[in-house]
Amino acid sequence: MDSKKLTLSNGAPYFEHQDSQTVGPRGPVLLQDFILQENLAHFVRERIPERIVHAKGSGAYGTFTVTHDISQYTRAKLFSKVGNSCRMFARFSTVGGEKGSADTARDPRGFALKFYTEDGNWDLVGNNTPVFFIKDAKKFPDFIHTQKRVPKTNLKSATMMWDFWSLNPESLHQVLILMSDRGTPYGYRHMHGFGSHTFSMINSQNERVWVKFHFKTKQGIKNFTDEEAVKMAGENPDFAQEDLCNAIENGEFPKWTMYIQVMTEEQAKDFRWNPFDVTKVWSHDDFPLIEVGEMELNEVPVNYFAHVEQSTFSPSSLIDGISFSPDKMLQGRLFSYPDAHRYRVGVNAHQLEVNRCPFAVNNYQRDGFMADSSHYQDQPNYHPNSFDDLKPDPAYKSYEYELDSAHVAHYNRNDNDADHYTQPGLLYTKAMNPEDRASLISNIVGSMKGISGPKREEIINRQLCHFFRTNIELGMKVASQLNINIDANMMNHSK
Repeated sequence: MDSKKLTLSNGAPYFEHQDSQTVGPRGPVLLQDFILQENLAHFVRERIPERIVHAKGSGAYGTFTVTHDISQYTRAKLFSKVGNSCRMFARFSTVGGEKGSADTARDPRGFALKFYTEDGNWDLVGNNTPVFFIKDAKKFPDFIHTQKRVPKTNLKSATMMWDFWSLNPESLHQVLILMSDRGTPYGYRHMHGFGSHTFSMINSQNERVWVKFHFKTKQGIKNFTDEEAVKMAGENPDFAQEDLCNAIENGEFPKWTMYIQVMTEEQAKDFRWNPFDVTKVWSHDDFPLIEVGEMELNEVPVNYFAHVEQSTFSPSSLIDGISFSPDKMLQGRLFSYPDAHRYRVGVNAHQLEVNRCPFAVNNYQRDGFMADSSHYQDQPNYHPNSFDDLKPDPAYKSYEYELDSAHVAHYNRNDNDADHYTQPGLLYTKAMNPEDRASLISNIVGSMKGISGPKREEIINRQLCHFFRTNIELGMKVASQLNINIDANMMNHSK
């Protein structure tokens, strides 16, 4: 059997891969050695801009299977009957660190899913937490800057993190989750996933309900303690990547059960909080989990860069029967995510294997960097025209609805929705056991000890007021371990 020939990018075979062409054995290298030029030129262009957030991640292919009927809520073809299935791709990630950072860093974890359905690709882009730090996308760049590096020193800073959080009490719910052991999950297989935002489903009768998506790990929740996470960061900063790859290669395919919560439009009007506020959760007692299906990851991508690094996800990748909501953070992501992909990967990123819809894609988008015309070839690039048979299908007409108000303004995001403490308080008293609370306090104290500079006392006291408002015991224990004397003034501010 003939072996394959080594070739250049144009397919021409060549032999001299190890030695440059020179003038004599010790002479200068010639500019005409185009083999050297091509290999070096490609090498320095092997990387694309890393993601601003979610830069360090792992991915795998798998299958999603519908196990329970939810067709009463959505007309999406994927959910039209029990037993339906589709191929999918999942990418898990840390959020704040760079591409070379440690997998075990204290951070939320991205939980991004791409379902390759017959009605197009559906992306559900969430986290391993049901809430987020902020409720308006306008605040997102400022928040992420505090999770990155100080411009002068290029060092991470506990001071700027806690300064921002103490000035933005809406972050408290997520901060308590982050500072618990849930902030350092044991790899990606042992954590839940959430769509986090409120989405909508529309059924065949053109009726809409609000939904939240949940993915519960079938491997069981498992977290590192802070000490274990720090130790593992030094021993194996790629722990989560290795854990996921090894499990799949060994046939221990990780699985998650998908659930939804459903809220009617009438229930949304009477809900205690803004149902579209991503810093809040819906009580499972009031809105119980409804089982939908199972996701299994069973295939490690053959090339990390081509599939995991070049994968793109966006909440705007929706399919008929699943739509968005007025969630301000979600609305911002509908723009920012596809915009990031156009910058990072290119305007034709959707043509790459990992992002490509395996079913029909018919539109009039043409050209741009890395355009591949193998699908549309010489078809018209305008509509309407007299030559192709593409027709907009009225069955996919968008859901029509009335808005509650026609008044345009920059509304304060916290108007009539300034309760930042009840749900974090319930998290602390109801969802956490004594061991969880002890770890939470220890992790908070360890982080806040890093606050420095002339505003140190001001920042700590401001954050302690939030903890006191959440739960007196929480505030007292954090203050005690930080050696802060609690005065009456602070207690009065917390009431």
